Amino acid sequence: MTDLETRVTPSSRAGALRRAAPALLGYAAVRALGLVALAVWSAARDKSAYTLLTARWDALWYTRVAELGYGYEVRLANGDVHSNLAFFPLLPWLERLVAAVSPLSYADGGFLVSLLASLAAAWGIFAVADHVYGRRAGVCAVLLWAVLPVGIVQSMAYSESLFTALAAWALYAVLTGRWPVAGVLALLAGLTRPVGLAVVAAVWVTALASFVRDRRAGEPDGARITPSAPTPAPAPTSASISLHASPDASRVLGMLLAPLGTAAYVLWVGHHTGKGPLGYLDVQAGWRNGFDGGYAFARFVAEKFTSFPSALAGVGLIVGVASVVWLYVVGVRQRQPLPLLVYTGVVTALALCASSYFGSKPRLLVPAFPLLLPLALALARLRTRRSALVLGSVAVASAVYGAFWLNGSGPP
Repeated sequence: MTDLETRVTPSSRAGALRRAAPALLGYAAVRALGLVALAVWSAARDKSAYTLLTARWDALWYTRVAELGYGYEVRLANGDVHSNLAFFPLLPWLERLVAAVSPLSYADGGFLVSLLASLAAAWGIFAVADHVYGRRAGVCAVLLWAVLPVGIVQSMAYSESLFTALAAWALYAVLTGRWPVAGVLALLAGLTRPVGLAVVAAVWVTALASFVRDRRAGEPDGARITPSAPTPAPAPTSASISLHASPDASRVLGMLLAPLGTAAYVLWVGHHTGKGPLGYLDVQAGWRNGFDGGYAFARFVAEKFTSFPSALAGVGLIVGVASVVWLYVVGVRQRQPLPLLVYTGVVTALALCASSYFGSKPRLLVPAFPLLLPLALALARLRTRRSALVLGSVAVASAVYGAFWLNGSGPP
């Protein structure tokens, strides 16, 4: 059995966990460093680090959904209506479940779910990167996700960690041809955040592409026309083989299951508000959220250049967006597997081209972990001492920034 086959088909769950152990231990260490830095910084400012993690911004809205159900709203002086219908239900359901079976509060439940989900997300990211590029790149990918400047969000009672866990394992299921599992995980991701559409798109596009490849492979000239179809990177060739080998019924089942979570909640909101299938868009409009192709964000960046101090922030925003686009282009050039490219493209487009609060955009990009794979590959090629030095330095900077950020403007 080759090393690639071992990665694709672990002998056991225990074996898979042992393979991922360095990544998970490294992730836990980075997040612990971030929490310690937050505790120290918060204590110096006479604030509660735990309150910052569990009872501010979106965390409060999720807790209210868990405690009171849907229907709570806040009417602002400018006429905007902030309704808790904007928040998808899976995290509040889990918070309610934790509170029902333990003495923990809803807020405690949200923190516990995020804590466990962040570890599941780290394992899922490792599984995807290991499957595509190998174990060393998998460890680097997880650590890079841990040291993101806004990585502290992964430890908050928010839905980013839960969604990333579901998305990462759904993508792994697609890569390994487990279509019903991918469909169920996509369904759950669709009950977690609106960007669950990205997981659905990855399942559908990859399934349709595999149907096309199967059909072409069965034609007399199949050998000549196959190269024109989308081809994965050299490393995950066996992944495409597993996709080809998947029974048609299994793929169809996965495709049917994938959109049910998003569709069910959006349709329920439309029925609940009496505004039909598009009712959820009205709810988002009350929060001034919408998809405008990036026009509002571009205006926001342009306005930064009206004065010198803010112009530096404008330059930083442009560099940040350019870096995100560059990483995606590099992923395309490195021929990342189709489901990763589709998923990342949709997550990035929704984050950058939405008219939502601009300070939240870095947080919205947290689930786009495949953007980190080119950097993970580069780090994996370095000697262990060098990569450890780079990641350790960035981890310290990330911990300090996370403590500063959460004690300040934070991640609305």
